[in-house]
Amino acid sequence: LNRRFGPSETQRRTQAILASLFPPFILRLFPIMFSGPFPAFSAKLNALITSLTCRWLMGPQELFDVDREELQPGWGDGVNQGILIERCRYLEESGCASVCINSCKVPTQSFFARDMGIPLSMEPDYGTFECRFKFGALPKPQDKDDVFSSPCFSQCPSKSKGRHPSGDKDCATLLPDAEYDSGVRGGDEFRERLARWARGGG
Repeated sequence: LNRRFGPSETQRRTQAILASLFPPFILRLFPIMFSGPFPAFSAKLNALITSLTCRWLMGPQELFDVDREELQPGWGDGVNQGILIERCRYLEESGCASVCINSCKVPTQSFFARDMGIPLSMEPDYGTFECRFKFGALPKPQDKDDVFSSPCFSQCPSKSKGRHPSGDKDCATLLPDAEYDSGVRGGDEFRERLARWARGGG
């Protein structure tokens, strides 16, 4: 995330990296065979797999129960559908709110929504470096999520080295192109997209 790669390009590249970790047929069939017909099971399965495979990147973590009221209808009872990252290693090492938002939170939520057909809300805490993943819950719109109004960290390496996009003094936490909110899909949008996948329309 620098003058060469701004927020949107960073998000696009990160989402492409996530997609490259899976065989193409998995990404095409998972929404049709799992997240579409078995949303609750898919949310729990992805919470479990993510918690087992991402410790090397994010550090110690554990499953927790998500409040049912936070979940989209039909996406489970919340039991073991959340991941609590005790102190995110990626966030701590980067020391940058913009890096967290643009190379982790936004593209990861978008990947699960658009490629896996699973709503995911990621909620980092910049005071404690905790992060909560909630599978089956939609992320808040940008204007209602305090993460996007977070100021640049005092220890941000990009700030100290003058590498912010376009020479901005603060990190690019806000997404002025509204791409973020366009990726926050409601339940009806998920069902419509799954129907298009089933018809082979992508």
